[in-house]
Amino acid sequence: MKTNDELLSIGKAHMMNTYAQLPIVLTGGSGSRVQDINGNTYLDFVAGIAVNALGYGNDTLKAALKAVIDSGLTHCSNLYWNEHAVTAAALLADLSGLDRVFFCNSGAEANEAALKLARKYGFLHKGPDATKIISMKQSFHGRTYAAITATGQPKYHKGFLPLMPDIEFAEFNNSASVAALIDDKTCAVILEPIQGEGGIHQADPQFLKDVRELCDTFDALLIFDEVQCGMGRCGKPFAFQITGVIPDAVTLAKGLGAGIPIGALLASEKAASAFTPGDHASTFGGNLLSTAAASVVLTSLKEGTLQANAAERGEQLTAGLGELQQVFPELIIDIRGIGLMQGIELSEPAAPIIALCLKKGLLLVSAGTHIIRFVPPLTVTADEISEMLSILKSAISELNA
Repeated sequence: MKTNDELLSIGKAHMMNTYAQLPIVLTGGSGSRVQDINGNTYLDFVAGIAVNALGYGNDTLKAALKAVIDSGLTHCSNLYWNEHAVTAAALLADLSGLDRVFFCNSGAEANEAALKLARKYGFLHKGPDATKIISMKQSFHGRTYAAITATGQPKYHKGFLPLMPDIEFAEFNNSASVAALIDDKTCAVILEPIQGEGGIHQADPQFLKDVRELCDTFDALLIFDEVQCGMGRCGKPFAFQITGVIPDAVTLAKGLGAGIPIGALLASEKAASAFTPGDHASTFGGNLLSTAAASVVLTSLKEGTLQANAAERGEQLTAGLGELQQVFPELIIDIRGIGLMQGIELSEPAAPIIALCLKKGLLLVSAGTHIIRFVPPLTVTADEISEMLSILKSAISELNA
């Protein structure tokens, strides 16, 4: 077996320089903990950035994936039906109240599908000039071309101009700014109920209601990007269910497959009917492995176990972060988020704290330069929340000293 340093050397020599990776090689996991190649164990509050919803080594997930492998049918073209995709689609429709599902492989792909659907809807319902899409400043919708164009952070646009036309940006949580942009040429508004990469900012319920009314007035689709905040992370199966504002379409990925790559676009019948055979496709979308994994996650959501734990542990996390803020009031200037998608904004860069926590056996991730994000597995325990807070407090104290 190669050593940690040998693998780092090979990886740096042959993999594209697109990630600022930490110098550890992960090899296994159990529950909320992962192990590296040197045998070190880490409490994981990153979870693949809100991906590993069921933690590590989940027996039900392993059995479902093994059953697919054992069947010998590891790929089924979308020229045919497969039971796992049908089951997952039905569960998504049941949990969301929306009607139709398109499966793909990632959140960026799900958002690409949503943006294409919006343009096609505008063309059919309003004419060829209805091409405007309104997104939000500080949003993040993915790394592919349309998705990055719809991302309201200029740093992600640098070096990739010109971007896709007819996408404009409103102020998040500012209804008037949306009203100033929306018109008869608008085919959709896309936003995150909780902005993730933009710094863990939650949408105000009244803002969502106002945007819903504006979209209804101008016959534009309201698209919620729940790639990070969906799938039980906020205490409900979908983040939009917290406010009761129902979108026309929702994009999903990350936690939907509990670590197996999958994305999905959900839509109402009216919105989904804009797509007909040939308008959109994905070779691996809805494959047996990914939808078998999704069915395990969705069944847990239907039973209520995942979101109930997220809500309860989220309250504990909020309280614990509040206590930490009282100890370090000059450092922790804000606490944001809900459930198991929370963040603390710091007066100083987050990187040194995250690096020291790594040495102390805790994995954390930032959301911007001054924000530490907390997105552990949805199965995280009360003791693990307490342990994380203790390690974080120790790291901050040590750096302050």
